[in-house]
Amino acid sequence: MASDSTDFAAASRAALADPQLRGNFRRAMDGLMGKRAAQFPDAGEWHGVRGLAASVRLRALSKLPELLEKLEENCTRNGITVHWAATTDEANAIALDILHRVDAKLVVKGKSMVTEEMHLNAVLEKDGIEVLESDLGEYIVQLDGTMPSHIIMPAIHLNTKQIAHLFKRRIKDAESREDAAYLTDLARRVLRAKFQAADVGMSGVNAAVAETGTLCLIENEGNGRMCTTVPPVHIAFMGLEKVVEKLEDVPPVISLLPRSATGQPITTYVNMISGPRRPGEKDGPREVHLVILDNGRSSIYADPELRDTLRCIRCGACMNHCPVYTKVGGHAYEAPYPGPIGKILVPQIEGLDKRGALPHACTMCNACVEICPVKIPIVEIMGRLRVEAVRPGGAVKGGGAKASRTEAMVWSGWAAMNASPAAYRVATLAMSRVGNAAPSSLPLLKDWTNVRTKPRFAARTLHDLARAKGIPDA
Repeated sequence: MASDSTDFAAASRAALADPQLRGNFRRAMDGLMGKRAAQFPDAGEWHGVRGLAASVRLRALSKLPELLEKLEENCTRNGITVHWAATTDEANAIALDILHRVDAKLVVKGKSMVTEEMHLNAVLEKDGIEVLESDLGEYIVQLDGTMPSHIIMPAIHLNTKQIAHLFKRRIKDAESREDAAYLTDLARRVLRAKFQAADVGMSGVNAAVAETGTLCLIENEGNGRMCTTVPPVHIAFMGLEKVVEKLEDVPPVISLLPRSATGQPITTYVNMISGPRRPGEKDGPREVHLVILDNGRSSIYADPELRDTLRCIRCGACMNHCPVYTKVGGHAYEAPYPGPIGKILVPQIEGLDKRGALPHACTMCNACVEICPVKIPIVEIMGRLRVEAVRPGGAVKGGGAKASRTEAMVWSGWAAMNASPAAYRVATLAMSRVGNAAPSSLPLLKDWTNVRTKPRFAARTLHDLARAKGIPDA
């Protein structure tokens, strides 16, 4: 059986032993769940708009190859240069080629989960290019030298006191003030100077419209608009699933996304980018590039059941309502996408041999499915990935890596026992008599007893108890 490249269990234990971290997450998640609920007081409206957004995503995925070709055609007509990247290495190489050509020394970035997936910051810094995150939460975790703990609120694991200490330590002339307004203003002053000096701005894409070649980007801080308009070159990054067919498909998505994510009726900024600066226009970049990343998404798309993973609009609502995520936080996953969506997306991108533990980090409570604004059947996909992890030769990268001969024998024995009434009676009688003498260190049983009390067999079987009450065996 292959071992994961990360240790979710150990990271979770460390998180659970940190009362400050748990307190920060509990407060934040309670607030987010309350704000989201307040945005959907009308169950009928919720079901209506949810169904509409789900149909938008399903229709886009049903035509994905065609829409991607149309997106490229219309972006090119608008003056946007489109690049295709099969892997994160290719996407990073494309970014470096552009940066080298324009002799870029400083890059400012808006929020982009795809660039987190690419580990782009590390690649640029290794190449001697300064890169600065301009989203406040991303700026905080960059200063802290950590990764985002949430896809919408990257620094949600920190409280105001911790951020004040961080700024005091990392920003010149920062005062030691636990004041959110002061800290925000301090970050704004640092970032404002960088926007003016940057050679290239980078951003993500919330939706790319095939029929018009328009890139839609929503945000609250104005940093996204600064990144995409002030520097002379703008590079946008998106996973290939972010395409939608028509402009009229965008409103249902941007209506649901902020309400599900942060409990806002709408984001402060909605940017529709349709090309570089035209002659006579006073602002905007002279070059706009769009990098479309595959990185395993084509394989996900090829499987009708797993394809639903690509419906995600990255609102993070599944995380806010997940009983596992809210206890251990995002860093325990050691992945760009934590929480329920990360448990199904990351193993498919990186492989079950490296991330096979993630689909098991779930109670199957279905809270994520109930809350998902585009109706992703997360729990069903999670079950499928658990099967793929122990089924050699399956459809998912790294499938079969968790196969265990011992476990297979145990399940074969269980199936045989339940297929024969006589075998069932003998086995259950034996377990009721001597089962409790089994040591906790037995293979498979020890995986349970490592963190739980050993289960005890009842002294009498169910059939015994039924017969004692005069109920005959069937």
